[in-house]
Amino acid sequence: MPATTGRHVVIIGSGAVGTVSAIECLRAGHRVTVVDPGQPGGEQASSYGNAGWLSSHSVIPPAEPGMWKKVPSFLLDPLGPLSIRWAYLPKVLPWLIRFLLAARTSAQIEHTAQAMRTLLVDAPKLHASLAAEAGVPQLIERRGVLHVYPDRTAFEGDARSWAIRRKVGVEWLELSAEELRQREPNLHPRYTFGLVVEEAGHCRDPGNYIAALSKLACERGATYVTTRATGFRLEGSRLTAVTTEQGEIACDCAVVAAGARSKTLAASLGDALPLESERGYHVMIPDAKVGPRTPMMASDAKMIANFMNGGLRAAGQVEFAGLAAVPNWKRAEILRNHLISMFPGLAGTVPADRLRVWLGHRPSMPDGRPCIGPARKTSDVIYAFGHGHVSLVGSARTGRLVAQLVSCSAPEIPLAPFDPRRFL
Repeated sequence: MPATTGRHVVIIGSGAVGTVSAIECLRAGHRVTVVDPGQPGGEQASSYGNAGWLSSHSVIPPAEPGMWKKVPSFLLDPLGPLSIRWAYLPKVLPWLIRFLLAARTSAQIEHTAQAMRTLLVDAPKLHASLAAEAGVPQLIERRGVLHVYPDRTAFEGDARSWAIRRKVGVEWLELSAEELRQREPNLHPRYTFGLVVEEAGHCRDPGNYIAALSKLACERGATYVTTRATGFRLEGSRLTAVTTEQGEIACDCAVVAAGARSKTLAASLGDALPLESERGYHVMIPDAKVGPRTPMMASDAKMIANFMNGGLRAAGQVEFAGLAAVPNWKRAEILRNHLISMFPGLAGTVPADRLRVWLGHRPSMPDGRPCIGPARKTSDVIYAFGHGHVSLVGSARTGRLVAQLVSCSAPEIPLAPFDPRRFL
């Protein structure tokens, strides 16, 4: 099919994926309307509370072989790094079974890693280019990220994942205990082994970054409508309008990039896609004086810590409880306690009234790969959601792919691993 330009595209969602998709669709010559009940970059968006990592090496799915053995602990420990609320178990169980089955073998994990590498490779460079276009180049840093372990034995427990990363092209620099001390003098000395992934990057303020990209899209002609999309109007297989709480918006094409809230929109087209919210928390210390010099993940805490424009942020945790359940702010306290444990110099300087806490919803598919591709009923509706832990870093190339699909041109990477129809 020849490439097409000049379509009117309604993009549902103004988070990272939706906003970059708007910019790339405008660049391809389309007219763009963005629909979202919230403000771009606002606290309601999962991108707002992102850990800030532009981790082009985050290619391993969250599940692993044998993980089913840990399910009882997920239910019994409500404050563990991954937990499932008992009341939500019946609803999440089908997703959880698919989640475990998608990572039964190393071959399955490697298949996902190869696909995710094509989506994420060069992502820091792509984001740096977007930030420069939007006039906020200072928000994207390209100085690598650091993984720290108590010792080399602990690292070897993750050896399979790192071997797969190496196989798909990820390289890293190993740090001894002394090298780690020199690089991170505030880090607790119990950490004696580290890895630096130099290709990765960091966003210093994801909320303001998305707001700046949204402003750029507006300057280039995008229209923003503050309302909630509710569905689609089709004539046969042709899309004629997106329906919203404020009425219909006539269009030729639509993009569903509403994050964890995309499921009902896909269902309205008959696509029962297994999208689930992995609820994630963060805690911010606005004026912390002690912390990591390099954006850092602690293997034992399953937590990322780094300085943002607003202070020191610790982000992590996975909780399955749905979109409507009230937050469990004890999980934010755990992140604070991990921070103090990692950086003893923080002790006594982080009373509760100085902390800022946040909860967001990671939109996750059970196999660890997003859905990028057309709806089953009509190629006029493009799905672009389900990025899980890599929504921010993955948004740069996803936006380009969306524009290519809207334009009916060849995508720059193979999209078969991300085809929504793999679940149908």
